[in-house]
Amino acid sequence: MSRALARSQRPSPVAVPAPLPYGMHVVDEDDIAAVVAALRSNLLAQGPRVAAFEDAFAETIGAVDAVACSCGTAALHLALAGLDVGPGDTCIVPAITFVATATAARFLDAEVVFCDVDPESGLATPATVERAVERAGSVKAVLPVHLAGRVCDVPGIVAAAPGAAIVEDSCHALGSIDRLGLHVGACTDAAAATFSFHPVKTIASGEGGMVAVQDRALAKRLRRLRNHGVTREAQEMTLGASFSAPGRPNPWSYEQLELGFNYRMNEMEAALGLSQLGKLNAFVTRRRALSARYDRLLAPLVRTTTVPAGQTPAPHLYTVLIDFPAAGMERADVMRALADKGVGTQVHYIPVYRQPYFRDRYGDMRLPGAEAYYARVLSLPLFPAMADEDVERVVEALVEVLWG
Repeated sequence: MSRALARSQRPSPVAVPAPLPYGMHVVDEDDIAAVVAALRSNLLAQGPRVAAFEDAFAETIGAVDAVACSCGTAALHLALAGLDVGPGDTCIVPAITFVATATAARFLDAEVVFCDVDPESGLATPATVERAVERAGSVKAVLPVHLAGRVCDVPGIVAAAPGAAIVEDSCHALGSIDRLGLHVGACTDAAAATFSFHPVKTIASGEGGMVAVQDRALAKRLRRLRNHGVTREAQEMTLGASFSAPGRPNPWSYEQLELGFNYRMNEMEAALGLSQLGKLNAFVTRRRALSARYDRLLAPLVRTTTVPAGQTPAPHLYTVLIDFPAAGMERADVMRALADKGVGTQVHYIPVYRQPYFRDRYGDMRLPGAEAYYARVLSLPLFPAMADEDVERVVEALVEVLWG
């Protein structure tokens, strides 16, 4: 038999679907071109693209101003620092969130009191915040988390924590619309809202973050804080040696007015973020369509996470609530079996008070809503590049694993 004939009689390889991660960025050729243009420019840091991204972002969400920084955690830290959170202060943080929300307060030597969440949505509520305020006494700031794109009742939380500054952790919620029809980040009831551009978020800039505000004076301070607390503005300088003539600083002069951080965003990140921002509506529309498809297919099978009435989330995650004991399986075994079928999953999140650092500081604790949510939650793949058939593949795999 000739080699050519032998080759012709071999069975054709079976196409194996690519593994689906739980989340993934989508980068197109125009995104790449924007970054390349930044690389070819004269400024790689502190150039015009950062300011352009800030302006476009603020306009998109309806904020007065927006301050870009190096990551979502930096955004939280900057916002709290700009509001003078410090030693002796207490911040209320939902138990279900990533550790960054709570650690941002600890960076400033403030204490954290964890509030419970609704067991069906994972969100802090006015009632759970009010109970946390009662435990805490005096509260400097509350950090409601818009989990997976679902929006907290911020006006209700304001009423539940009178006098406290509200800093919305909106890292999951870019593009979400609240029950008043406003974009998350418009800050009508909050001092600040923070965002992340990590690769799995709604838009990506590699890393990167943003603080949206309604107060231009606060935005000015945040820009100073992200750059070591340094100013080059003549009206803010006080040292005689900084001036060559009254009101005329030396070309090299700068003054550090307060302790700050190196939290600047670079031009490549801003170029990618600005390019991605132009696709926000398309990304959000696709995420909503994929989520609706999941809803239709999963409704007879498992409990989907509750979305509070009247809002229109931009889903960052697609989460379901599964009674694993009733299914006769451990969650870890379900996740491993799904991974074997090419379906990536994740858990968002372990209650933060369970983490060793916070357990050691505040003692062992359990909040019933957070525990009930954590025990059942599973995040399924969701990102704009998914096909409709990918949703069906995930649901079929979940059915096979849970019910064989």
